[in-house]
Amino acid sequence: MPKPLRVIVTGAAGFIGHHAVKALLKAGHEVLALDNLNEYYDLKLKTDRLEQIGSPGGFAFEKVHISEHEKIASIFDKYAPTHVLHLAAQAGVRYSIDHPFSYIDSNIKGHLSILEAARHSRSLEHIIYASSSSVYGNDTEPPFSESDRADTPVSLYAATKRADELLSESYARLYGIPQTGLRFFTVYGPWGRPDMAYWLFTRAILDAKPIKVFNNGELERDFTYIDDVIDVLIRIVEEKNTGFGHRLYNIGGAKPVPLKKFIEVIAKACDREAECEYLPMQKGDVYRTHADLTRISREYGYAPKTEIETGIPRFVQWYRDYFRI
Repeated sequence: MPKPLRVIVTGAAGFIGHHAVKALLKAGHEVLALDNLNEYYDLKLKTDRLEQIGSPGGFAFEKVHISEHEKIASIFDKYAPTHVLHLAAQAGVRYSIDHPFSYIDSNIKGHLSILEAARHSRSLEHIIYASSSSVYGNDTEPPFSESDRADTPVSLYAATKRADELLSESYARLYGIPQTGLRFFTVYGPWGRPDMAYWLFTRAILDAKPIKVFNNGELERDFTYIDDVIDVLIRIVEEKNTGFGHRLYNIGGAKPVPLKKFIEVIAKACDREAECEYLPMQKGDVYRTHADLTRISREYGYAPKTEIETGIPRFVQWYRDYFRI
């Protein structure tokens, strides 16, 4: 077996972070998990995710905010990571309208903290970090390609994610730090985020409450199941360092789903009727997302396998089990 990697995972109590930590440990790697355990959503869900990881060999957890650059630098010095999987961020498009400084602290200062610690590290080989499909905004023609311009963000969240990409590009050029940015397209699945539409819709349907459907349902999303994401994520982490600079990849399902169909699939999985309250478009939202997967398919053989007709019932079953419904 190849020598285990030493991976720092930020945002380890988050949705993707939790799944990534489990997969890395299963693959035999050592993981130092970082998270500040904020209360953007139910803290119990985050602690339950960590509890599910348990205390296997090669695993450690430390509570820290990634914007605390001196602490982050000290952690890098002590742990000597070979890789960083940087998933921590203040998430949510709509939340950014009322809480802008939280996004600057977490997404800009936090990303810079990681980059600065990395440039002084003598052990680090590769940073893999989370970007977002939201960087494409509403002015990009679908399917969205990594070579498309992404300079018209419609939310502060999107702007911070694009800023992170530019910061990484500059650090890769200045200091030769190999970096890979991943533009995730609406990732969903068990242990997901309570602020995401699929969770809100599931809860409303099971509680016999109306669903808020924005832009009168005239929206499309490229949904990506968590297992498909983690599969390619581990491949990227484990690749041998070939001296690349800074790369960007879309990770999506490549099949935009109309919102009305998405609601139908959730309702069927819940075995209930969905009551919809149709509302105008929200500020900061985008009309459609659609990932061009040419680049990541060519370089990593990525091919999403899980359709929403399979993935959504899995989430609904997890939701029922978790809340004992």
